[in-house]
Amino acid sequence: MSTLTDNKTILIESVWFDKDSIFVKMNNDQIIQNPIDWFPNLKKGTINQLKNFSIEANGRWIHWEELDEDLSVEGFLKFKG
Repeated sequence: MSTLTDNKTILIESVWFDKDSIFVKMNNDQIIQNPIDWFPNLKKGTINQLKNFSIEANGRWIHWEELDEDLSVEGFLKFKG
């Protein structure tokens, strides 16, 4: 179940990284920044592995095949920094 705000489903629009953080922009223009350290599988990855992701289920989660990691909209909203 996706989080709803003002009857609009919040979905992942884009993802990017710096050396310490993952940034996720939602379709409501909210940008969430979380430390990569919070995600053990991502922490183990190289920058090339981190960039090798796909946004799945029409923006409901992010998948890293190589790192065996999936992160959902709900997870980012719950643990936003």
